[in-house]
Amino acid sequence: MPVDPADFTTALRQYAAGVCLLTVQDDIDDVGTTVSSVMSVSAAPPLVAVGLTAGGYPVEVLEAVGRCALTVLGAQHAIVASRFASHGRPSARHLLESVPWTRATGSGAIVLRDGLASVDCRLERLVPAGDHVLALLELEDVPVLNPAAAPLVRLRGRYVDESGSALGRP
Repeated sequence: MPVDPADFTTALRQYAAGVCLLTVQDDIDDVGTTVSSVMSVSAAPPLVAVGLTAGGYPVEVLEAVGRCALTVLGAQHAIVASRFASHGRPSARHLLESVPWTRATGSGAIVLRDGLASVDCRLERLVPAGDHVLALLELEDVPVLNPAAAPLVRLRGRYVDESGSALGRP
């Protein structure tokens, strides 16, 4: 029996997930997108997988550049996460005008100074997965930034803190 897409979406919205910001720097600009489909794949070698919308500009830039950074967002980043989840967003630098950031040493991509952690990555490969692609990323550096901060979590289509209280916009 085929699964109704609405039932699929409703079921998976019950799963709480951490929220990250994936950023890529190319010769023209900085590109970023909010991601909540991130999973640890391997400790040796250190690999993570990130789900990204197939055909989207972040995937195009990541494939061309081959490097990126991920920042694990804290509860204070709900508005930042919303900005980067919006379609037609401007440059990553413009979306972060009031947020302290720096550049990852290897990729040169933006990482937030007050994130929970950040990882600097090299693209291992892109794997087609329906209307998404899985970006398999090898970690090259892990500058832990603020491991004691409260995480940003996405649950039922909105950003919440670890207690389940709503934060910012979805």
